[in-house]
Amino acid sequence: MTDEHGTHDHPNGEQAGGADRAASPASRNPPEVDRVAAAQAAVAARRARAAVKSAVASGERSALDVARSAWSDDGLPAEKSLRVRDLLTSLSGIGPARAETIMGSLRIAPSKRLGGLGSRQRSALADWLASRGRKRGASKLVVLAGPTAVGKGTVSAHIREQFPDVNLSVSATTRKPRPGEVDGVHYFFVDDDEFDRMIRDRELLEWATVHNSYRYGTPRPPIDRALDAGDKVMLEIDLQGARQVRDAMPEAVLVFLLPPSWEELVRRLIGRGTESAEEQARRLETAKVELAAQDEFDVRIVNSDVGTAAREVVDLFSAP
Repeated sequence: MTDEHGTHDHPNGEQAGGADRAASPASRNPPEVDRVAAAQAAVAARRARAAVKSAVASGERSALDVARSAWSDDGLPAEKSLRVRDLLTSLSGIGPARAETIMGSLRIAPSKRLGGLGSRQRSALADWLASRGRKRGASKLVVLAGPTAVGKGTVSAHIREQFPDVNLSVSATTRKPRPGEVDGVHYFFVDDDEFDRMIRDRELLEWATVHNSYRYGTPRPPIDRALDAGDKVMLEIDLQGARQVRDAMPEAVLVFLLPPSWEELVRRLIGRGTESAEEQARRLETAKVELAAQDEFDVRIVNSDVGTAAREVVDLFSAP
């Protein structure tokens, strides 16, 4: 139908002329100069946000200061548009997995930006950041994990010899000692009955069956005593155990030790000659699964050189 001015009505109530204008080629395809300007603005915004994250990571600014600035009327666009997840992962000891857990506890969606938080979310995040600032200095608990044959034991042995102020937790295991391993130094070698008793009496911080064969666990009383005394404690454990420690002691910094390459990992496993060919094949399959979980950890360290890797691990105890 037509109105009194002779224009045709569009089925959805808009006039046809307006619809044509809204769908014009010029509006669908902005001039090249506009696209270039938009791209340049996006790059500048990313760089500004990266600068904010770098300032938090270096300790130049506190995360709480950035958050409060973002919520103020005169806050910078880079602060307001910074994702909460990126702010959290700028903090020492917080990786993607932990950031997701924290945001879940604060009821903040993964995609949320600082400027888009509601009043309750702002209050919850501010309280969490303030509490963290009061309670945390350097972490006193570091967990070292990684795939089979990556050299966790070698790095741990270097730390034991060169950094005596670091207390290495001694795990319990049901496997037999390898050549050169000493009971009570490298592991507590126990039988299945004793391991069952430790589980029953809640003496283990974590435990797991590894490579579908032997059980490993971390006695908790010595760790609690060392941490209460303010000592540095390092746990060298498997992937499953690291996850349990993360849940039980969220203040721990989780470190994933990586090989320089897959080929080097295979060479190390075969070269040590402590497993049968069948066991080697099973462990390599497990290693593929373990490597895929590295993003769950707070820090990743490549074990190209034992001394360097050990120093990087120990440095985490003094990281703010």
